[in-house]
Amino acid sequence: MRLLKSRFFPLAAFAVCVFAAGCGEVNNTIDKAQACLEAPKIVTELGAQVTKLTDDPKAMDKALDDAATKLNDVADKAANTTIKQASDDLAKTLSGISVQNVNDAVDAAQKVATESAAYVEKVTKACTG
Repeated sequence: MRLLKSRFFPLAAFAVCVFAAGCGEVNNTIDKAQACLEAPKIVTELGAQVTKLTDDPKAMDKALDDAATKLNDVADKAANTTIKQASDDLAKTLSGISVQNVNDAVDAAQKVATESAAYVEKVTKACTG
């Protein structure tokens, strides 16, 4: 009986390791899929907010910071290095935009539109490739 237990333990340990490795792959895939869904959604929502907030510099500045925080979260979760880097880069860009007055808000809206389009293109390539 003792011989049976001693053979069973290594087999059970091996099965647990294989299962854990398989789950790791699934989690990476889920992270990429989730990032591919979340990233464009954040940028789309920001674009809609920015166009509405051109007359409210303070609210626009907050919207930019909130979007940067969300993009940093996506970057932290992203299994794909391209999505991670693109999200980090856009988050830094958004954090660096300061909106003090209406003129800044107009400039910020244009910059967000340009940077967001480039970001979505990078993410789309990473998600479809």
